[in-house]
Amino acid sequence: MGNDGGSIPKRTELVREAARNPTAAELKETQQEQEEYFWTTDPITNTSLGRTVVSDCNGKLYNKESIVTFLLPSDNEAQKAEAGKVLAGAVRSLKDVVEVKFEEDVQGDELRNANGSMAQKWICSITNKRLGPGSKAVYLVPCGHAFSGAAIKEVADDKCLQCGEAYAPNDVISIIPTSEVEIARLTLRMKTLKEKGLAHSLKKASGSKKRKKNAEAEILQETNGEEKVPELVKASTTKSANGTNPAANEGIKNASTASLTAKVLAEQEKRNKKRKMAGNSNLSSLYSSRDQSKPIGKSSDFMTRGFSIPGGKKG
Repeated sequence: MGNDGGSIPKRTELVREAARNPTAAELKETQQEQEEYFWTTDPITNTSLGRTVVSDCNGKLYNKESIVTFLLPSDNEAQKAEAGKVLAGAVRSLKDVVEVKFEEDVQGDELRNANGSMAQKWICSITNKRLGPGSKAVYLVPCGHAFSGAAIKEVADDKCLQCGEAYAPNDVISIIPTSEVEIARLTLRMKTLKEKGLAHSLKKASGSKKRKKNAEAEILQETNGEEKVPELVKASTTKSANGTNPAANEGIKNASTASLTAKVLAEQEKRNKKRKMAGNSNLSSLYSSRDQSKPIGKSSDFMTRGFSIPGGKKG
């Protein structure tokens, strides 16, 4: 063998290595990479976490815009299915998430996510310690203020250190938990809340229906904390002359949710218009634009070309 431009493999290259369990160092490195990803990136869209961040009952972080987009009806079933796999049934309405209120670190070092773009920098408002990969951080339900785990343990109180709102010890949610004990505690907490008919945000859980006829109205109701909002239901399905949604701008008390809902609805309407235009153009391309009253001439179809009789030689 040889002289053919190939190579002669050795026995060590042909024999596969025996499967082995990862070492402790490899497991730690993998865990650090996962923590960094979930602390800086929205797992639904794989984009950087913005200023308005929400968390589900498992302590995972998402951009609020991603959750609103997932809850609103959409024609893109594939994208919705992918988002559903990421959420794993933890989010069925806005009541299943809590907006996490972080304290921004304006003087700290730059933090970048896996894509290389800038990520948000957060600190504990009590200890000034950085909240991020490798740190044990928590937030309180229902207010959503985030602190370091040490600050909550040292200050034995049943009220938020920032807003003074009361909370139960079981409503201290770990952000991106890694301990199996903590993950089990959050799972048990959610099971207890479901038995009481409550959602993660401690609000009354939504009905068990798979889909409501008007998902936009559901989001408006949950944001306002009201059971029946007939005016908002009517407004959510009606758009003004300039294309905006009056319910999203006026009916929603939460300004951030109102702007996100209006933005998502506008983007969906724009995509629908593009699809309709593309469908019309594809349909029109199937038909000829030639004036049928005029002769075809040399541009006749190949099936009749050569067999057509000139008009002057007929008879």
